[in-house]
Amino acid sequence: PITETYAWFLSRWAKLLSWSDTARMFNTSWASVFTAVQMAVKWGRQHIELNDVTAIGIDEIAWQKRHHYLTVVYQIDECARRLLWVGEHRKAKTLLRFFRWFGKERTEQLKYVASDMWKGYIKVIAYKAKNAIHVLDRFHIVAMMNKAIDEIRAKDAKILHEEDREPVLKNSRWIFLKRSSKLTVWQNAKLADLLRYNLKSIRAYLLKEDFQQFWQYVRPGWAEKFLDDWCRKTMLSKIEPMKKVAKSLRKHKSLILNWFRAKGEISQAAVEGMNNKSKLTIRKAYGFRSFKAAEIALFHTLGKLPEPKFTHTFW
Repeated sequence: PITETYAWFLSRWAKLLSWSDTARMFNTSWASVFTAVQMAVKWGRQHIELNDVTAIGIDEIAWQKRHHYLTVVYQIDECARRLLWVGEHRKAKTLLRFFRWFGKERTEQLKYVASDMWKGYIKVIAYKAKNAIHVLDRFHIVAMMNKAIDEIRAKDAKILHEEDREPVLKNSRWIFLKRSSKLTVWQNAKLADLLRYNLKSIRAYLLKEDFQQFWQYVRPGWAEKFLDDWCRKTMLSKIEPMKKVAKSLRKHKSLILNWFRAKGEISQAAVEGMNNKSKLTIRKAYGFRSFKAAEIALFHTLGKLPEPKFTHTFW
């Protein structure tokens, strides 16, 4: 048995170190650290304040092998970013459980909801958060384009190899995937050389770079006109992976244009930033086989949970 004050002391250190390292540093057992963290999370979740939540971000993170995912919901207001809820699996009913936990009154107060294009999330958000502006996260749109370009580049490289032509696409993957402003001197020189070739991967890259203008618009009307023109041009390109991207953008056009209505109100990079921290927490918690242990670790690290006030502190 450990005292309550010592348990809170261990739980604070467990935010900075792995649970095993915390146990070794303070000459205690892993079970004692787990018990301390579990106590801190339970108390914090019981006393959490949720009335200030006006913007949430919804996403999934890989948890275990064989496509096991966790659905995570973050608060992404400019004044507060934290993990609100985590559920096992990536299903529509998983997200429905969040809204039941969050409550009808709080859901009606939401102003913005950010998510990816997965239809399960879109349907649940449309059904539950009708008053909120649903924004499709910019990161997922860029990731979708990068995935298409990577597929096209791999096919072009294979064709060049089969036809015994010069392997001009060798060592070019990150040149196509990185932002043009982030390219090194060597990568810029390589890109300038590649632009001389009439390859599908080059044309797809130029389409992706052209689309970056979309995010510079201020008014949704002009952005919509640009999006329509870009999709029309892409559909005429005869590059199948990019045509799939254009079809997806057309299908979700209204939600994509909400990005401009929410611009400046929420942090669009907040969801991806929180996802990176969640993945790091999962890696630090490597070996946890139960969802309960992973859930406790995520809440403890990212939940910004309150703690009780003590008259004395443990030294």
